[in-house]
Amino acid sequence: MRKLRKLFLIMMGVAVVLTVNGCQQRRAAETDPGVVSPIDGVYGDDIYGEGLGPRFGEDGEYIEGQFEPVLYAFDSAQIPSAERPKLEEVATYMRRNPQANLIVEGHTDERGSREYNLSLGERRALAARAYLVGLGIDGARIQTRSYGQERPAAFGHDEEAWRQNRRAEFVVTQ
Repeated sequence: MRKLRKLFLIMMGVAVVLTVNGCQQRRAAETDPGVVSPIDGVYGDDIYGEGLGPRFGEDGEYIEGQFEPVLYAFDSAQIPSAERPKLEEVATYMRRNPQANLIVEGHTDERGSREYNLSLGERRALAARAYLVGLGIDGARIQTRSYGQERPAAFGHDEEAWRQNRRAEFVVTQ
């Protein structure tokens, strides 16, 4: 009887933890009030020229990929030399738009624990931020976030999907 009661209490504790964790993730997924909406009329279709900056379609919807994501090697937060031109494009945009701020989002593939992946995602975001600061962008204009494995770019359980998920992405804010 004691074993059943102990098992029941453990199961209830796990259920509470999972419920609380799910609620926290739902809150984190809500829209960030600092993110610029196309409805605000601040950004238009590539008004900055040369393909830089946020892009919106004719319907006012944000078009994914305003900046290409920076891709990382497995279990690494070092920026590969082939990915540096992507960060230089972001820096060019930031220099041309001094009113803009940036959120660098760090992501990982599905391998590793949730805690480890959140840490690795943060290191990736911080590495991209440090590179941008090194290019002359004021660090006060750049925030970082880590989503770990929670927001995959590619769904799959193979090297190609994992390669696409090991990334830093960029969100322009006001």
